[in-house]
Amino acid sequence: MQLESARADRVAAIVLFAIGMASLYGGWAMDRLEVRRIHPASIPGLVPMILGLLLAVCAALLWLSARRERPAAEGGAGMESWRDAGVALGLCLVYALVLVGNLSFFWATAIFVASFVAVFGGEGGPGGKALLLRLAAASGFGLASSGLIAVLFRYAFLVRLP
Repeated sequence: MQLESARADRVAAIVLFAIGMASLYGGWAMDRLEVRRIHPASIPGLVPMILGLLLAVCAALLWLSARRERPAAEGGAGMESWRDAGVALGLCLVYALVLVGNLSFFWATAIFVASFVAVFGGEGGPGGKALLLRLAAASGFGLASSGLIAVLFRYAFLVRLP
């Protein structure tokens, strides 16, 4: 996967900064619960505010990092980048619109992560053995990450997943 890294980083930094600032403002504008004698530090918008601020800081660091980077040589990487973005968008849409809701969360996420890793996991060596090894690694990573995500949501966030 090739793309003009500095330009992509600058665009991503702008988008992430806007999302971070919107999250910060949204958390600040949320209703307070002081009327119900709840401690001010337990405001419902505290976590979105912190996450929004951290996202904006990371976006600023990404922008500064992209400014120091030299632009890549002009070449045919543009179409490949658009193709990769389309494949990533397609995988995300299949996950959100088809897999989630029709399969359990565990299997939907395992299939999504394994597919994403198989497609974007890097170049494998030539031959069928390398392909099988890559698919096995992608499947293992998908199952492991899906299991960890499901456990995290169930026991840390106390959210029952479908």
